[in-house]
Amino acid sequence: MTDKSQPNESRPPGEPAELSERVQPQESSQKGLFGVSGTGDTSGFGGLVRHTTAASALVSTPRPFGEYFDEVVDILNEHDEISEETIKAVVVDRGELTIHVAPDAIRDICRVMRDDESLRFELCNSVSGVDYPDRDTRLHVVYHLTSMTYRRRVRLEVAVTAEDPHVDSVTSVYPTADWQERETYDMFGVVFDGHPNLTRILMPDDWSGHPQRKDYPLGGIPVEYKGAEIPPPNERRAYK
Repeated sequence: MTDKSQPNESRPPGEPAELSERVQPQESSQKGLFGVSGTGDTSGFGGLVRHTTAASALVSTPRPFGEYFDEVVDILNEHDEISEETIKAVVVDRGELTIHVAPDAIRDICRVMRDDESLRFELCNSVSGVDYPDRDTRLHVVYHLTSMTYRRRVRLEVAVTAEDPHVDSVTSVYPTADWQERETYDMFGVVFDGHPNLTRILMPDDWSGHPQRKDYPLGGIPVEYKGAEIPPPNERRAYK
């Protein structure tokens, strides 16, 4: 019989720790299809109540991570410009490596990822935002990097609060991040310090708010379709 009080030593490399070995998440509830209220939702999901789990403390996956993941993390730790506070956590989930980084260190991390001869992550495929409204640092920025030299992929992630949504721009390292940072700023309100021209890219310059935040109210303009006028979502009849 297995001793449940001991960690699972037979866990494969890179496999996340059992839930009992990590900080237990707290349960909360979410109403509606998108977790927002007062939207005039006519989808039929307005009365839906779902149980969600609030974020717990970020926990690194125990070593060994497996594949090339240990090598990447070890090389990063060897660089003097990367301190112990720079890398917040290293998570391996579903065969993918995510390195959680301090917001003011993302540019230095990216420069090392690109220039170190043993890493050579030459391409930043994408920069995107995510909003986790139940977390203190609710706004996350995710970077997908590819090493074409070694055929490897790594994900970097930073998290900031809505009150202080500042992250260093990586456009000086990866020029391809230019418009992607602008879109993340436009949709989520993350301010990329050092960006050469941080302006809206999808919404008008005078637009108020950031539409992909989870607390952004639904709205719109009336649309005429085959002679009938369809009111915007926030003015349609809501079923209680």
